[in-house]
Parts: sequence; structure tokens; C-alpha cells
Amino acid sequence: MFQLTLRRRGISDQAVLRAMEEVPRDQFVDDADRDGAYRDSALPIACGQTISQPFVVAYMTEQLQLQKKHRVLEIGAGSGYQAAVLSRLAGQVLTVERYRKLADAARIRLEKLNYHNVEVMLGDGLNLPPNIGPFDRIIVTAAMEQLPENLVERLEVGGILIAPVGPHQGVQTLIRLSRTEAGIERKELVEVRFVPALPGVAREL
Repeated sequence: MFQLTLRRRGISDQAVLRAMEEVPRDQFVDDADRDGAYRDSALPIACGQTISQPFVVAYMTEQLQLQKKHRVLEIGAGSGYQAAVLSRLAGQVLTVERYRKLADAARIRLEKLNYHNVEVMLGDGLNLPPNIGPFDRIIVTAAMEQLPENLVERLEVGGILIAPVGPHQGVQTLIRLSRTEAGIERKELVEVRFVPALPGVAREL
């Protein structure tokens, strides 16, 4: 039923569907939400954050057109679920999280489930150190009012960036940027709702 729901909503990439099937979503939600882990809805996790609904995870992953040779940057690790899905399709995944509690829990969870090609980093996804990157693919899982130039600059030629862009309170538009030899191509995809991407590393949690 989980895969059927994704197919009915338009997810057709077989590798993405297989990755969604392989990753145990119930291991990435709070214990109280395990019975509803596979429903097509977002769920709350610690630190006031959420785990995105399965369709949004699958859709964003499909838009990245991942290959095993790709190195991926994710901004917003959350519970580690999106990174786990990415890890099935890409070579390396670096996921950045501003909340220490979430970063530590995601790291432990991913190691326990043998997703060894994922690195979890505690840091500010809006202001990364200059030595991080470049990347073949970048995915942002929190709403940005505008895309930071220093994030776009980390995209390799031939690379793709997916991010929800728009007001923190309300609806955002999922944006797909492609870097070509000629420059940046921008495409608006669908309307989404994400928690805000906030600057800095959280002082607590």
C-alpha cells in the first residue's frame, strides 16, 4: 500500500520507489507515531521539527535524478529519514543539522541501520564553512525565504539543487536549480509547506 500510494500520486522512478520501500520509516519517527509512520502525512519529531510526508520525500528525491557517483548535501537532517533514502541512491551524503539533539539521534539511528555512506554534521546550513563542497546534488528540507548564494555556489556544473522557497509562515514553492556551463536554470515545481530554515546552531537542544 505504501508504494501504491506513491505510484498513484505520480512517483514513477523505480529506484526511488525501491529506496522508499527499503528504508524503514517507522524507525525514524517517535515511538508514539510508529503505527502511523507509513501514512502519507508529515509527523512531528523533537525540537519542533517534522519528518516530511512520504510523497514529498519521494518527489524531491526523484527530482534530484540521483546516481551512485553523486555526492549529496542535505540541509536539515531532522530524524535522518531523507538522508537514509538518499543514501540508497547516491555515493555519499552529508546532512547538516542545527539541533544537537536531532543530529546525535540521527547519527546513532543511521549507524544502527547500516547507512554507512551518510555523515551527520552539527552546523549552520545557511552559513557552511568554505571547505564544505562542492556537491553534485543539494537538497534543502526547511523553508528558505531566499536561497543563499554561498549554497548555490557549492553546486557542481551539471548539478541539481532542490529547495522550498517562500515565506516561513505559509506556503512555499519547491524550486529546482540546475547548474549548466551557461549558468543557473530555475524551475518552479509544486507548492509545499516546510518548517523554517533558521540561521546558526541552536544554543539548546
